[in-house]
Amino acid sequence: MRTGEPLPAVGDALAALATGLWHWDTATGLVTVDAEAARLLGLPAEQVSLTEAQARARLHPVDWNEITGVIQLAVAEGTLAEVRIRIMDERGRIVRVVRSRSKPSFDRARKAYRMIGTLQEVTEPTPGTPAGRSAVTGDWRRSREAFLLDAGRALAEARSTQEVLRVTANLSMPGFSPDGLAVFGVEGDRLTIIGHHGQQQGDDSPFSDMALDTDYPAAEVVRTGRAVYLSTPEQYKARYPLTWPLAQRFGRRSWAFLPLTVAGRTMGAWMAAFTYPVAFTPDERSVLATVARMLAQALTRAGVAESERALTDGLQRTMLPRLGPQRIPGMSVAARYVPTGGGLQVGGDWYDVIPLPSGRFALVIGDVQGHDVRAAGLMGQLRIALRAYASEGHRPDAVLSRASRFLHGISDEDPTDPRFATCVYVEVDPANGVLDIARAGHPDPAIRMSDGTVLTRPTSGGLPLGIDPDADYPTTRLALEAGETMLICTDGLIETGGHDLDSGWRRLREILEDHKGDLEELADTLVQAVHGPSSHHTTGPLIDRREDDIALLLLSREDEGCGCGDTVLVRAPVRRTMLTVAQAEPERIAVARQQLRELLHDWTSPDQRDSAVLLLSELLTNVLVHTDSDALLVAEITGEVGERRLRIEVTDTGDDLPHKRRPGELASSGRGLVLMELLAHAWGVDPRGEGKSIWFELYESVDGSGEGSWAP
Repeated sequence: MRTGEPLPAVGDALAALATGLWHWDTATGLVTVDAEAARLLGLPAEQVSLTEAQARARLHPVDWNEITGVIQLAVAEGTLAEVRIRIMDERGRIVRVVRSRSKPSFDRARKAYRMIGTLQEVTEPTPGTPAGRSAVTGDWRRSREAFLLDAGRALAEARSTQEVLRVTANLSMPGFSPDGLAVFGVEGDRLTIIGHHGQQQGDDSPFSDMALDTDYPAAEVVRTGRAVYLSTPEQYKARYPLTWPLAQRFGRRSWAFLPLTVAGRTMGAWMAAFTYPVAFTPDERSVLATVARMLAQALTRAGVAESERALTDGLQRTMLPRLGPQRIPGMSVAARYVPTGGGLQVGGDWYDVIPLPSGRFALVIGDVQGHDVRAAGLMGQLRIALRAYASEGHRPDAVLSRASRFLHGISDEDPTDPRFATCVYVEVDPANGVLDIARAGHPDPAIRMSDGTVLTRPTSGGLPLGIDPDADYPTTRLALEAGETMLICTDGLIETGGHDLDSGWRRLREILEDHKGDLEELADTLVQAVHGPSSHHTTGPLIDRREDDIALLLLSREDEGCGCGDTVLVRAPVRRTMLTVAQAEPERIAVARQQLRELLHDWTSPDQRDSAVLLLSELLTNVLVHTDSDALLVAEITGEVGERRLRIEVTDTGDDLPHKRRPGELASSGRGLVLMELLAHAWGVDPRGEGKSIWFELYESVDGSGEGSWAP
């Protein structure tokens, strides 16, 4: 080039130097390369935009992982990212090695990286030579830090010994990767193998039970606490002639044996073996020693966790009942307990199924406050006390009253840490499906009807156990119809996944209504739908803390058919709910309205739903205002979807029959029967031996318009 002539274009200059340009934006997921960069990647020599997956397919998978680590470090340090990359063909063969230099940046608003860099082909060093053993990246320090950061994170997340071994086997060290690994432990005066990778099954048998005084590198490492590096087979044979024949058949060329030390105690040894010679430079020894320290810590944590799990599994088997072959005649029972948080994986949740002297059965589920050893201990004592009181033949209210007094007494033994417990006690009569329920500060049960509709059943309740030794626990009586299923559970099932009580119940209702399998499958589905990674279930509006256990009991009354012999009788689907509203409990009118809305959740016409709720409010209010008796509500839906009939009947013991009036504009009453005349398809008043029954019916509109619901 002559002085004064214009400089060539940048692209022409780079092409003359066989250097390509590339641009990568992680927000769009596109990698744009010019013609020279495309050629180096093994593509036609023309500018092209590739997806990240397409670009990644051209690179060695190990190098791709190192690229991401080097980029993060370069952004953090504000330096260039330099890396050597192996280019692969369609058959997975290395066709060339290129060097990339780029200046990455991070856009905080878009939460994305943006890189502009160059690609230039370099000569691949011969494996085994000093150059061949150098780091894959052009900057050893950055590559080493990226690898150790990734390795530390992966080992810290490993939960079991097997996971730790899997993570260790998959680590790709910068510049040199062992193809054979083994982790040795110590039992007494013997050396054992905890796990290995890169060898066939059975290859570890000569090393699996070796005395610590054996002439073997791992044994020496455990005895002395010092690492052993063997760069060549000749070194191995010279230092350990007795065990060299055992190692010779694996065809390795270099070995590193490092102590696994925790708190100054050598707990084992780690072997990394290579099929090519490794000089074990100070940098390489530093990386291996750091990995060995992290591996020792990870194995210790995993061992402690496995010991805790073994302990808690034993506690769980001791404290929780096994249903086994026990059956309630005409009914099925399924139960689950899942520990989800805390160091000790048994908390205060429990369930029980208790045979009673009367021939009935009791279902109990509860939750002692806290998630620690004391909560688990109190849970065990309270469960035994409840079982004892129930076996004496006491009714549900008496069982809970005695249990509350018992828990209050043992909680007083440690006044600095008072505890309470929530509980539901259900006495079941298998003959007729009658449930007598006493509740102590616990969530209400839910009923899944034979057609899949799910209702939460409001029940009377008292304070949690242990707060007031004289607390009262009223009993609510429900009837479980044939084909219906009752769910009682602890709040862990409802709130796990960041849910509150309302959103958690909505999630459970969808699961219960959609399930088609048997009772055991339903129990598994409920647990799987709320427990596990958040991506596997619906998350709620709150933070998912996973600090509460899950316990649930399912009771299903079997549908015994019609008793018609071989004749098959198809029953019309029936959906029914019953509720008592006492004179002293006017607030239960709101409960009745909510029960009716849940009963009509899939009713075709919204106008008819509103009409039914309005008429029900009128009937119940009239009983409380104009009589001295309680009101019994029975709501029933029959028929197929689109042609269903809703019948609501309110019964009381009052003798005065209602009469339709024409209230004035300012009148405060007298509109109940007028509304029935306008909104119901049919209605009536039936005198009874004691009292009367007022009823009305609505018929579902096929077109969903609500037409026909008005009867002027």
